[in-house]
Amino acid sequence: MILDRFRLDGKIAVVTGGTKGIGKAMALALAEAGADIAAVSRRPDTDLEKSVLALERRYLHHSADLTKREETRKVMPAVVEKMEDVDILINNAGIIRRSPAIEHSEDDWDATLEIDLTATFILSQAAGQIMLKKRRGKIINVASVLAFQGGLNVAGYVSAKHGVAGLTKALANDWASKGINVNALAPSFFITELTKAIQEDPDRSKSITDRTPAGRWGTVEDMAGAAVFLASPASDFINGVILPVDGGWMAW
Repeated sequence: MILDRFRLDGKIAVVTGGTKGIGKAMALALAEAGADIAAVSRRPDTDLEKSVLALERRYLHHSADLTKREETRKVMPAVVEKMEDVDILINNAGIIRRSPAIEHSEDDWDATLEIDLTATFILSQAAGQIMLKKRRGKIINVASVLAFQGGLNVAGYVSAKHGVAGLTKALANDWASKGINVNALAPSFFITELTKAIQEDPDRSKSITDRTPAGRWGTVEDMAGAAVFLASPASDFINGVILPVDGGWMAW
């Protein structure tokens, strides 16, 4: 049955930024598909834990600040110690700093690149070392439609997301023949904390709705199916793809 190809029974999934917003929605979706969940974030979320356990899946929260490289390096060893393995990694954690390029500080640049791009590389490399030994695994990076475009007042974020798209392709080239699928999801404008400033700007918010063929902002649940697909055997011949989840934004 084709639906069986979307099952994740017995798989262990690590989701960074997994306790809120898009990350939480994807973590719960993977659990509903059968995966055990290791959520990585600064703070735990009891609602997610209860939901995963109610599905009779194992749950681990690992606290880490991914702007700090020494904490990023400890993530995968800590997960393996508690969960024994890693089959799926979703690099979702990210931040955004908004300011005109002329005012974009080096501190904002460094923090954004560290968590949005460097942490993605460090965690992918660490997961890759585990997955290469068994010649199977799924790595899903969260890019953005701004991996294709220049954005407005988000120079660091756009640069990081372009980097995530390039890293996704580079790792796919390295690892596809070794049984590891590396792909990325590229959401457009979603209702999350990261876009709060734009949501609260009536003119900008309306311009985004008008610019999106689907006629609305994305919701976190809109990422769930795409995440399960790329994490599952149904996507075994998909490598190096940057998949927009955007209501048609990139088709405009």
